[in-house]
Amino acid sequence: MLHLCEWNDLPRLLMLCKMGTMVEYGVFGQEATVDWTIISDAKELTIRGGHCSPYTYPKAISMIEKKQLPLEDIITHRLPLKDVEKGLKLVNSSKESIKVVLLPSQDVES
Repeated sequence: MLHLCEWNDLPRLLMLCKMGTMVEYGVFGQEATVDWTIISDAKELTIRGGHCSPYTYPKAISMIEKKQLPLEDIITHRLPLKDVEKGLKLVNSSKESIKVVLLPSQDVES
C-alpha cells in the first residue's frame, strides 16, 4: 500500500506493484494531476481516499457529547493497540466493520 502526498507524485506511483493499493488522504492546496493509464491500464490499482476538514472535529465531538450519534452501531470493533494488524485487516475487508477503534488498554473485549 502506498500513501501519496501528492497526486502528481509519479515516481512513487510507479513503485506500486500491479494490483496494488494507492491511498490519498487530505486536501490538495492546488490542482493535481495523475496519469490514469498507470492506474487503470498498466497496473490495475485500487484507489482509496478521504479527507476530514478541521471544522469537522468540533461538530463531531459535540454530537458525541450530546449522544446524537449511534456509536454502538458505528463502532463495530474495539481492539487493544497490540492487535493493530487485525484492525487493519478488518478495515481493509470492509465486510465486517464500519469503524474499528484501537485502544491502548490491554483489557479490551473484541
